[in-house]
Amino acid sequence: MARAKPNARPESLPAMTYIVTDACVKCKYMDCIEVCPVDCFYEGENFLVIHPDECIDCGVCEPECPVDAIKPDTEDTPDGKWLKINTDFAKIWPNITHKGEPPADADAFKDETGKFEKYFSEKPGKG
Repeated sequence: MARAKPNARPESLPAMTYIVTDACVKCKYMDCIEVCPVDCFYEGENFLVIHPDECIDCGVCEPECPVDAIKPDTEDTPDGKWLKINTDFAKIWPNITHKGEPPADADAFKDETGKFEKYFSEKPGKG
């Protein structure tokens, strides 16, 4: 059963959020999960996303990411690629509230760039 999200952003506030970007693909370290006060992370097979309507812009997740994959949406690409990816997959992937184990080969991919186009999977994670 999904937990209620009582601390989600009120509709009266401007839509500001953090987004997960390319560096997370195939790494998925999940340190960010433990610190999120509103449980707004969703899990794919090899990537995490942040639900933009649930993120309260507290920023506590950003410094926890060992591969610097979490950014404010103000640092997104000009076409809003990462905000769209985070928005779309947060709607269909399971919510994750507890840190799990990163992939066994995560360290082998942590410094690679352009991972989304090469490795991204649309499959949901375990949740």
